[in-house]
Amino acid sequence: MLTVSLLLLGAVLLALVLVDRPVRRLPLTPAVIYLAIGWMAGAALGAPSGVQLDALMPSLLVGTELAVLVSLFAVGVRLRVPPSVRSWRVALLMAGPGMVVCIVLGALFAAWLLGLPWGAALLLSAVLAPTDPVLASEVQIQSDADRDAVRLSLTAEGGLNDGTALPAVLLALGLLNLHDLGDGGLRWWLRDLAWPILGGVLLGMGIGWSIGHALRLRLEHGDKVARDELLYVGAVLLAYGLARATDTSTFMVVFACGATLLWPLRSEAVAEGTQALAQRLQSFGARIERLVEAGTVLAVGVALHSVPPSLATMVFALASALVVRPFSVLVTVWRGSMTTHQRRLVAWFGIRGIGTLFYLAFALRSGVSGTLAAELLRAGLATIAVSIVLHGVSATPLMVAYQRRRRPVPEARRGSGNPPLSRQRALSPGASWEQAADGVRAHRPARAPRRRLRLRPPGDRRPRLRP
Repeated sequence: MLTVSLLLLGAVLLALVLVDRPVRRLPLTPAVIYLAIGWMAGAALGAPSGVQLDALMPSLLVGTELAVLVSLFAVGVRLRVPPSVRSWRVALLMAGPGMVVCIVLGALFAAWLLGLPWGAALLLSAVLAPTDPVLASEVQIQSDADRDAVRLSLTAEGGLNDGTALPAVLLALGLLNLHDLGDGGLRWWLRDLAWPILGGVLLGMGIGWSIGHALRLRLEHGDKVARDELLYVGAVLLAYGLARATDTSTFMVVFACGATLLWPLRSEAVAEGTQALAQRLQSFGARIERLVEAGTVLAVGVALHSVPPSLATMVFALASALVVRPFSVLVTVWRGSMTTHQRRLVAWFGIRGIGTLFYLAFALRSGVSGTLAAELLRAGLATIAVSIVLHGVSATPLMVAYQRRRRPVPEARRGSGNPPLSRQRALSPGASWEQAADGVRAHRPARAPRRRLRLRPPGDRRPRLRP
């Protein structure tokens, strides 16, 4: 099994290098190609059985957790969003109240379509709740200077909700008697909800600030801070180890560490060195993300033959992508936060991926077995595959149309009385509905004043004066 996996991954990576230009021209994401190749490889070479998958769960749990961690750190370094509620408002709404709505509605669909008991339905919905920070590369921010509201919100949400899904998964395991919730759920409120999330954010910010101040001292002394790959891996491992030592969420600690790492370096005295270091870190993180994306999606394509989806499972997967995700975003992100077109885009793009794979492995390692384990795997893998196909095919055309829509009107089309305001104001992450409307109205050409018609009384024969 290991030999076949190595051969498949190596051949696919080399082939994509050789056909990079034609692949880039396709109107779909690379994840769709990886999924198709994995599915065809599973059909031709055979897929592991359910017993083999169960034996691989310890390795899959560690591998998927590390994959999520390095991806979250890359997303955090790329964000560089100031620590204000206004900047993070939409992402916090989607990763907080929006996730609660998503989990509850998803559990209702799981109980109705798949016939699962409420505890198992809640577990499946919680496993599917986090969005992927890697597979949605087409809709992520392209650089640290990108402040588009849609890209920022989706990127920040992908970094946050991998950690906020943990309490829901533990609650569902507790309802299945596989996790201790404490008397009246008190242990869950304190040890599984409040401390892992809030404590993880504070711990991660502290680690990021400490490393950032150390880097600033080196930059002020003229050190260019080389070996950025050691800085990247060292920060991830340090945050990961401290999170495990303090029983906080490893995902929240690593993401918060990456998001705050470069904040102390905003001084003008080290601006040049900071920009160079940020570009090197982002470049290294992008390479790691591409490897993670290829490996995980190929594995999903192969595993679809191990637990083939049923008709009810496919209907549930479509309902998750077409109903659950859009509804959960539209009812929690109000109109004053984004324009209508932006809210629709954010509601559509909720791709599932590596976070779901980790929580699937986590649930199976926590004691879920038998028919329920098979149903979780079947529904989880089917939902990931459907999400990759739907969002991978629609990402490029929708984002191209969105970029054309947000492009400023040329100067020649603006009226002489209108100031040359940038339409970016209407698309900033914290722009209100009124500001967005003002930004759009500012680009409409000025209308010529209407000439008033004066009515002449009957019998008036005086000559009409023309201007």
